[in-house]
Amino acid sequence: MTGTSRADGVGDDGSDGRDGAVAAGADRDHGDGDDDGDGPARRALSATDVRKAYGDVRALDGVDLAVDRGEVFGLIGPNGAGKTTLVRGFTGTTDVEGTVELLGADPTDADPERIGLLPQSFDPPARLTARELLEYYAGLYAQARSVDSVLADVGLSDDADAWYETLSGGQKRRVCVGTALVNDPEVLFLDEPTTGIDPAGRRDVHRLVRDLAAGGTTVLVTSHAMDEIERLADRVGLIREGRIVAVGTPSELIAEHGGEPTLSVRLSDGAAADGAETALRAVTSRTRFSAARGRDGASVGKTADLVVSGVEPASIDAVVEALAAAGVEVESLSWSEPTLEDVYLELTGETYRPTALEMAESGGDR
Repeated sequence: MTGTSRADGVGDDGSDGRDGAVAAGADRDHGDGDDDGDGPARRALSATDVRKAYGDVRALDGVDLAVDRGEVFGLIGPNGAGKTTLVRGFTGTTDVEGTVELLGADPTDADPERIGLLPQSFDPPARLTARELLEYYAGLYAQARSVDSVLADVGLSDDADAWYETLSGGQKRRVCVGTALVNDPEVLFLDEPTTGIDPAGRRDVHRLVRDLAAGGTTVLVTSHAMDEIERLADRVGLIREGRIVAVGTPSELIAEHGGEPTLSVRLSDGAAADGAETALRAVTSRTRFSAARGRDGASVGKTADLVVSGVEPASIDAVVEALAAAGVEVESLSWSEPTLEDVYLELTGETYRPTALEMAESGGDR
């Protein structure tokens, strides 16, 4: 998402609301009933037959989705798939058709003190230090956390008094995360939260998100980092062309759509690929092969990479023995399980696709 919105006014994109805030995982009573089952009382977010069009471009095309309280929900999909529009519908910053509820009410009626939003981009309101920026955002709420505790959470205690514009890209993103930590929302929206942050900072943010969820905060995360979503999310929804096409836990989605484990074998002699395939077919009939080949079908190059699908760890020794018996020299091999990225590629068919919706969402309604 681009642009910011504020608790006491209208954001840069002309929408109501404000940039979010998060607590450090304090437990809370959400207060909308004692239902411990799967009923409406447990839902923090719900969408029923939600639709949205930008002119002739349909951004959302009948979305049905429910997110429980205290859940970390990952929303993934190609650029222009409708992620931003759906989040705007949940936050009440974009009008949509259908039914959307935030904490059991229409998003436009929600108390801004209960909602947090971390935008993808961040434009400070003035030339301020990291501490002053957090103090500014803390002042937008009736109740706010200690700025020092927020600075500690995002790893900026030592740089608290540095001018924002002098910080590195990763440090600036930490400040942006900090603006989403200054109050204690019940629902938090995070758009690409770790963009530009180094691995250590990513771990800090991941730990913080888990702490928040353990304390009862509902977190909806959008990200193109599939490993991040796989690590963080209790459940994941994949949106494509305005429709939710799959929802489940990461392990469920991987089991259903991720494919088989693969064994990648690098042969020292590319000309040995044919012999290697013959040897491996004698080990199992479930394997499939791919190797670098010339236009005439012959294997080429000093080495050849052979990918064997459907090999479980217990079968790796048999593969190595079969190759050795055939006189095929192996330079290296590696085994990998399918991941959420494989699910993404299977269900979308591509890593990136510019669409008319992407262009529309970058306009005035973004």
